[in-house]
Amino acid sequence: MPDIALSHARLPATTLVEVVDAFGDTREQAIAAERALTVYLNKREIVTLMSLGDDPEALVVGYLRNQGLLRSAEDLVAVQVDWDVEAAVVITRHLPADLEERLGTRTVTTGCGQGTVFGKLLDQTALTALPDTALAQSTLYALLNNLNSYNETYKSAGAVHGCALCQQAQVLDFVEDVGRHNAVDTLAGRQWLQEAESTSADIFYTTGRLTSEMVLKVAQMGISILVSRSGVTQKGVELAERFGVMLVARAKGKQFQAINAGQRLTLDAIPPRPPRARSSQHAMQLDKESAKDRLTAQEQTP
Repeated sequence: MPDIALSHARLPATTLVEVVDAFGDTREQAIAAERALTVYLNKREIVTLMSLGDDPEALVVGYLRNQGLLRSAEDLVAVQVDWDVEAAVVITRHLPADLEERLGTRTVTTGCGQGTVFGKLLDQTALTALPDTALAQSTLYALLNNLNSYNETYKSAGAVHGCALCQQAQVLDFVEDVGRHNAVDTLAGRQWLQEAESTSADIFYTTGRLTSEMVLKVAQMGISILVSRSGVTQKGVELAERFGVMLVARAKGKQFQAINAGQRLTLDAIPPRPPRARSSQHAMQLDKESAKDRLTAQEQTP
C-alpha cells in the first residue's frame, strides 16, 4: 500500500433517538446513522455522499475509483475527513483529462434503486409550511390493515418497495417499484398530472427506510405524516424535525415507533402488553423458593 495520509475519522454506525411506542412508553431506540460528507478532489467539489460514516475514507476512495476519477492507489497523496465541516479532502498526483465532463454536483443517498438527488436539494429551505395533521392510533391500525391488500407485486414476486398516498385510513393511490424512490416519484408525478384523486392525501406510507431523501420528498409533496414498516435514519429524524414531519417507523401489526409526534398522536387503542419473559436470575430465585417451600412441607408432614 502506498504511503497515504489518512484521517481515520470513523464514527459509530448507529445513534439513539427517543421514540414513543404503541403502549405510550417513551424510550431510546438505536437507529442507523446517516451523515452527509462532501468530497473535494484537489480543491474541486465532486459530490455529497450520504452514509453511516463508519468507514468514510474507504467510501470516498471507492466512490472516486468507481467513477473513474482515480486511476490507481499510487495517485493518492492524502484522504482527510473532518466531520465538523462534513467534508472529505482528497489530494492526488494526477487528475483525469476528462474531469469536467465527468462532474456534476449531486448527492448520492443511501437509497436503493434510483436514490440520487441532483443539485442542492438537501439545502432547499423554501418549503411551504406543512399542515399540523393529527393521527389516532386506531386510524394507524386501520390504515395498516387496509394496505395489506395492495402489495400484489411483492406478494407474487418480492424484491419491490411499495408507497401509498393516504387520507387517514383510506388508501388513495398505491405504487410498487424496484426502488422506493421510484415509487415516491411516481406518486408525486401522478399528483401533478392529476392522474389520481390524491390531492387530499395527508399520510404517506412506504415500505422502505425513512431516510433524509424520503422525508424531503414527502415534505415537498405537502404531507406531514410519514409511515413505514422499516426503520429510520439519523438524518431522516433531523429533517423531520426541521420540516415538521411526524415519523411512524417499524409500523407492523400493533407495533410502531413514533418520532417527532408531539401532541399530534392520540393513543386511543393501546394494545395489551405481552407477558414479560422471566429472566434467568428471576427464574432461579423462584425455583429456589419453590424448592424451599416443598422441603418445609415435607418436614411438617407427620
